[in-house]
Amino acid sequence: MFDVLILGGGVSGMSCALVLGSAKNKPFVIDKKIGIITHQKTSSLQEAVINNAYGITPGKLGSDLLLESIQHLSETYPHIEQIPGEKVLKVEGKFSEFVITTNKNTYQSKIIVVAIGYSNTFAIESLMHYVEPHQKTLVEKQRIQLKNSDHKVTEGIYVTGTLAGWRSQVAIAAGSGAAVATDILTLWNNGIQTQSHDSIKK
Repeated sequence: MFDVLILGGGVSGMSCALVLGSAKNKPFVIDKKIGIITHQKTSSLQEAVINNAYGITPGKLGSDLLLESIQHLSETYPHIEQIPGEKVLKVEGKFSEFVITTNKNTYQSKIIVVAIGYSNTFAIESLMHYVEPHQKTLVEKQRIQLKNSDHKVTEGIYVTGTLAGWRSQVAIAAGSGAAVATDILTLWNNGIQTQSHDSIKK
């Protein structure tokens, strides 16, 4: 049983995982089991060249950044379980008892974060009734989003990045994933507003 399972290893999913990973020493996180299904094949970043994102060297290929993010997470926060090569097909259950079915396995999680792109090929069973037209793209592109309020779809289900209704920008997607991570940390901290930082100060 995961405490949180992130579905998708693109910008917003990896950003969410990194922030959750960085909070590992907080008393309310120490015993938490965190996982991420690192499916990246359909990420918009696969064909991107990044020149305008804060903190990223101009000319960085999106495909390289995706691979580097997996390595970054693995080396810096190895306690986060990475699940490669699986595609999510179905989500069932309710808050604290979700069952996630992929093309290879079945997992259980108390919370899920849906961090998949906004393509209209989205087809996760049991989440389809949350699908609506994307509010910040051209109608002819037929992009979709999940109905949500500040990233929350329903109790225990969060959505990030373009699927949350945000525009397709690396910085926006990363911020969206980080925002959801801090919402989850706040939930685990009994509702006390929480974030996770490192500092050079002693």
